[in-house]
Amino acid sequence: MKAPCMKAPSRRFVLAGLGALIGASPARAAPVSVPVAPPPFETAREQFTLIEPMVAAPAIRLDAINGAPLDLPMLRGKAVLINFWARWCPPCARELPLLEQLRGLTRSEPLEIIAISIDAAGRERVSAFLKRLEIEHLPVYLDPAGRLARKIDGAGASPFVLYGMPISYVADRAGRIAGYLTGQADWTSAEGLRLLRYYANA
Repeated sequence: MKAPCMKAPSRRFVLAGLGALIGASPARAAPVSVPVAPPPFETAREQFTLIEPMVAAPAIRLDAINGAPLDLPMLRGKAVLINFWARWCPPCARELPLLEQLRGLTRSEPLEIIAISIDAAGRERVSAFLKRLEIEHLPVYLDPAGRLARKIDGAGASPFVLYGMPISYVADRAGRIAGYLTGQADWTSAEGLRLLRYYANA
């Protein structure tokens, strides 16, 4: 006598059973919140270096090459890319147009880009240099006396140190300096934008 044939359970029946089993299992642990580190950004020679612990940007007034002066604390609530440059620096001349593009790309985002010339040549010569590079929308400021940034071997308490030229610092929305990158960099690249948006949206 043949054993009775057993009908294979349907796919719907199996899935329903699995759902009931999962529902009856012990409560699952709540997901652990792991802080996400800033995404990496590097050039052929340098990489973005974190400053730990972060330090507050100095409450200093910047002298605009055109327009009104700017108090750095006024930028709180936005991430800020602070670029130091000079006319005598060829990589600076290559990077400034990229910063001009970056400003256009991120205009509607909580991110500010400012370029600070440490040139002692005077306002007129710096302005003429920017005109040759067709820099029209990038906010440019002057720091010929080094009030805001100091050289590696220079005295002073400013958290901005000129480890090389150009050099870019990133401040978070609370006005704390998060890190820096020395040398020419393409901040309009996918990696550069990812890093800036990390701080702009934190």
